[in-house]
Amino acid sequence: MDLGIVVVSYNTRELTCDCLASVYAALGSGALQAHVWVVDNASSDGSVEALRARFPQATVLASAANLGFAGATNLGVQQMLADGAQPRHLLLLNPDTLVAPDALTLLVDWLDRTPDAAVAGAQLCYADGSFQHGAFHFPTLLMALFDFVPAHYRVRESWLNGRYPRRLYARGEPFAIDHPLGAAMLVRWQAWEQVGALDEGYFMYCEEIDWCMRARSAGWRCGCVPRARVTHLGGQSAQQFRDTMFVALWRSRQRLFSRHYGRCYRWVVNAIVRWGMRIRSREARRALAQGRIGADEAAGRLEAYAQVRGLYGG
Repeated sequence: MDLGIVVVSYNTRELTCDCLASVYAALGSGALQAHVWVVDNASSDGSVEALRARFPQATVLASAANLGFAGATNLGVQQMLADGAQPRHLLLLNPDTLVAPDALTLLVDWLDRTPDAAVAGAQLCYADGSFQHGAFHFPTLLMALFDFVPAHYRVRESWLNGRYPRRLYARGEPFAIDHPLGAAMLVRWQAWEQVGALDEGYFMYCEEIDWCMRARSAGWRCGCVPRARVTHLGGQSAQQFRDTMFVALWRSRQRLFSRHYGRCYRWVVNAIVRWGMRIRSREARRALAQGRIGADEAAGRLEAYAQVRGLYGG
């Protein structure tokens, strides 16, 4: 098997169906041998039944609990092995994506031609076809600061904020990156076996950064393949629980910092985040006083900011 595809869904029935339809259309136009495993994180919208009805060729697993992205992905890979499949490459794909007809072939071809690469990322775009960053540098203190400090558009789009130049994407040739966005991430099976599964300590967010950091430490590199196009709608599951997911994001970042960064870095980033959450709290209170948000929304935001301050020592 060339490709084992794992999709994790949570109350995204129609999006996941659209995603799988695009995957099977892409597979139908190429020569890749592939199978899809969908892990549903205890959805309540009929996702499992709809997926099994529309895509009987896929393996759909119904988890009794929400395992998060890493836990559900690992469950999908475990089922893959239990089914006797050991693909050459593993594709981790979000349910809010649509793959272009040649995207899978292009990603697999590049990984096949690049033996020291563990990961191939795609060129992402929004639903309207506009550009979306799909590759990033590993987190820095400046990037943490830009979460709270206004900056010019050019600065936010630059390497100072972890972005790669758009000219690299526009050129169309694969280029080296620190990590792709986990929405569409092709992983060499050999590297997965060496580096290990995703860290399930990350419920949501940062699990792909952690994995790519571990891969680099093991001697692998990552690349972006701009000609492989994937539409990424973005955050469709997370939008259901905005405040909860905000806390989950910063909890995952705190875990990433504690696992991969030194004591001095952690001390500074903790101070930045505590300061930033105080700013966010003042903004929420001001918005409430001016009638721009309601009392319930303000209370949810303030509670989330307080939780994050606590995670970072404040």
